[in-house]
Amino acid sequence: MRAVLVVNPKATTTSERSRDVLVRALRSEVDLSVRYTRRRGHATTLAREAAEEGVDVVVTLGGDGTVNEVVNGLMAGLPATPDGGTPAQRLPALATVPGGSTNVFARALGLPREWPEGTSMILEGLRLGRSRTIGLGRADDRYFTFCAGFGVDAAVIHRVEQARRRGRVSTPALYMRSTFAQYFFSSDRRHPAISLERPGEQAEEELATVIIQNTAPWTYLGEREINPNPEASFDLGLDVLALRRLRVASTARTVTQSVARHADPRGRQVLRLHDVPEFTLVSARPQAFQLDGDYLGERQKVRFASVPDALRVIC
Repeated sequence: MRAVLVVNPKATTTSERSRDVLVRALRSEVDLSVRYTRRRGHATTLAREAAEEGVDVVVTLGGDGTVNEVVNGLMAGLPATPDGGTPAQRLPALATVPGGSTNVFARALGLPREWPEGTSMILEGLRLGRSRTIGLGRADDRYFTFCAGFGVDAAVIHRVEQARRRGRVSTPALYMRSTFAQYFFSSDRRHPAISLERPGEQAEEELATVIIQNTAPWTYLGEREINPNPEASFDLGLDVLALRRLRVASTARTVTQSVARHADPRGRQVLRLHDVPEFTLVSARPQAFQLDGDYLGERQKVRFASVPDALRVIC
């Protein structure tokens, strides 16, 4: 079995020594090539090249951003003239070693949070040929694995990324402070500008912020799951939670409901949609936009679609 390991050398929870341990462990099971990312977006190129080479498995060592880039590289590497079957049947499988600060995608697949335990499970999966097929989300021409955001949550991620560039460490406390600052000081809470349009359905208008999920949970706060759409699944379409107004009381209630053990956000200001195949978000003014926890700038229109049976993952 041929495999490529795509390593983000800046992964927050691994060291050079731990990477050497991982490489030796993987080489005990597969014919391994190791490739290091050098800049943002480089993992996409490395994964596309691996798919074109016809390897059997692409392994990632990094956070959710590295996984997202690799997935986009794999999907871009689909044969130009497919011979039938789903994308998952024509692409290398994906194995994810958790190496970031949160590792939402890996944990949603049932992998442990720490890389040594995650590596053991992946090695067992490779040894036994154990995998599952999952669907992906697509936003315009880019794929995502677990979540997207249009509005406040993306703006919070932008704040966190700016803080990290200034040397701050990504912690739950940093996210909480960034959320507080964005909500109270930088959000236009009185003039919701987003519309959600679905084929054959009446548009949902005057939405203040929108969260999209391809699985549950949406993210983690330390060990605590945050679940705006608890029924979201890799095996179904996309789930949506939107807030019509960002009033303090109703927003606090929705946040509290999302972090509850049995999450089920409801309320007059809450719009939830389950298992949606496609929709478009349109805004009267630019909105912050994120995929899988990476801020991608501002947009006024994004088309979302569910892509079923897109990828095989080692689990």
